[in-house]
Amino acid sequence: MEKLQRFGGAMMPPVMLMPFAGIMIGLATIFMSQDIMGPLASDTTLWYKIWSMLYDGGYAIFNQLPLLFAISLPLGLTNKASGKAAMESFVIFITFNYFIQSLLTSFGVDVFGVDFTQEVGGTSGLTMVANIKTLDTSVIGAIAIGAISAWIHNHFYEKQLPDFLKAFQSSALVVIIGFVLMIPAALLTCLIWPKVQLGILSLQDFLASAGSLGVFLYTFLERITIPTGLHHFLWVPFDLGPAAIADGNWTHWLAHINEYAASTEPLKTLFPTGGFALYGNCAVWGAPAIAFAFYKTARPENRKKVAAMLISAVIPAVLCGITEPLEFMFLFISPALFAVSALLAAALSTTLYIFGVVGYQGAGLIDYITINWVPMFPNHPTEVITHIVIGLIFMVIYFVVFYAFIKHFNVPTPGREVELPGADAPSASIAASSAGSNYAEQAAGFLEALGGAANIESVTNCMTRLRVKVHDEAKVEGDDAFRAFNARGVVRNGQAIQVIIGFDVENVKQEFEKLL
Repeated sequence: MEKLQRFGGAMMPPVMLMPFAGIMIGLATIFMSQDIMGPLASDTTLWYKIWSMLYDGGYAIFNQLPLLFAISLPLGLTNKASGKAAMESFVIFITFNYFIQSLLTSFGVDVFGVDFTQEVGGTSGLTMVANIKTLDTSVIGAIAIGAISAWIHNHFYEKQLPDFLKAFQSSALVVIIGFVLMIPAALLTCLIWPKVQLGILSLQDFLASAGSLGVFLYTFLERITIPTGLHHFLWVPFDLGPAAIADGNWTHWLAHINEYAASTEPLKTLFPTGGFALYGNCAVWGAPAIAFAFYKTARPENRKKVAAMLISAVIPAVLCGITEPLEFMFLFISPALFAVSALLAAALSTTLYIFGVVGYQGAGLIDYITINWVPMFPNHPTEVITHIVIGLIFMVIYFVVFYAFIKHFNVPTPGREVELPGADAPSASIAASSAGSNYAEQAAGFLEALGGAANIESVTNCMTRLRVKVHDEAKVEGDDAFRAFNARGVVRNGQAIQVIIGFDVENVKQEFEKLL
């Protein structure tokens, strides 16, 4: 579990680059639309050409996703010299793809059943990676090669060779071993992957035929696995490919956003797999309602403190789709209430899908405005209005369900205790505001709460969590010691500790590593 969690966290750095790229694509689509901008957006104007350039720049990340994953994965999986590990992984990954290109050029149809003379894209199963024509293994292949490269680096980077071979140690040795391993890896990929592609196509057909039930199950599973940190393994193959559609829902939506905005066909017809990209709606519509239920059920004397805490948790949820700071306020207090929230999220996505609302809606309100509502409204006003109306209805449902559940089962959500934990402690002001502690102070506080530097075996992070393995879990202090330095929650699984921090986690981790 710990290794899987670390692996999931290592996949996050490329993902953190995508929201801005998506916003740029959305804005460019809006400003290139003649329906919105009129004659100014004619393809002969300077205005259009500038925004066309910005659109292409925004799409650069999505065009090179496999390469980004291959480079970034070792940064989170290697223990030393991670920068060199990223370089090694890049070389090994392109070597792997050159081997595939050579094998398919020489033996394509006869041995592997692949017609390598076909154009890339479509149903050919071929793509371009770093200007190399190769099999389209999507981010799956990149993640696999990145993991292999990280494993080689961890085992052989510090290997001492005899004096006459020292020129071939360190990164050179890693790449040499990778070169050798990529020969059978490329051969097996050419033999197996075309059959896997057929299986993926069958899975895509099944998901498409599963309809509303498929959307419900997918959304529920994506939400309910959040406590384990393994939800990345669900949404990555759907958003970035190829579980639902070859290039992934996120990538596909952005690639066709101009086409969909210009069409008058129903969005559900244009983008039938879009039901699997609706899971972020629970953040935009559900999070404010959950927070309001917490506020209304808190004791009157605690509501001011609770409000400050809730606002800092709701903002990243609504704007960016990050719900963990809010969810970890009640996840361990009442797992049943968290399960209810997952069911409500699944019901919300399914209802939207039934009423014809689709699009890439895995993130927050910024994405909804820039790459859904504004570009789609001129030709798809019904879907946009339906989306907002259903979202507002579910806000009411969320509030009523949470309020009733908390009251009926007397769930001790924030502010319902007689006094807030640590209310009289000197660090209470730090806990109440994300601006109340700088990164060095947070890192020092977390390190002390984790039992000191001597108790730390390894540390990494994902989008919102500091993931630490300790030598002795008995030395780790209670949750209040972490909340005193603005942690939103703590996940404990033996020696594996996750401290929920939020978007500042990368900065805190850097200070944490300095202290180590």
